[in-house]
Amino acid sequence: MKTLFIIFLVYIGFKYLFRLFAPFLVKKATDTIKKKAQQQYQNQQPKSHVKEGETIIDKAPVKNQQGKDSVGEYVDFEEIE
Repeated sequence: MKTLFIIFLVYIGFKYLFRLFAPFLVKKATDTIKKKAQQQYQNQQPKSHVKEGETIIDKAPVKNQQGKDSVGEYVDFEEIE
């Protein structure tokens, strides 16, 4: 009987403390997620030296292909009249 009473008190105490500290924990978690999202957004911002209408092409280094003479990539297009 004493053991059940202790378990009940621990349960009630945990429930009370959880209700007391849950808003702080949720706020802290949302703040950290918000900071990470802002950092990712700032890393994706275009560079400031790019003028409006200017196109920038970042080319990846081409791997050395042995035995193939590469003329270039095929680009599919439609003719506009």
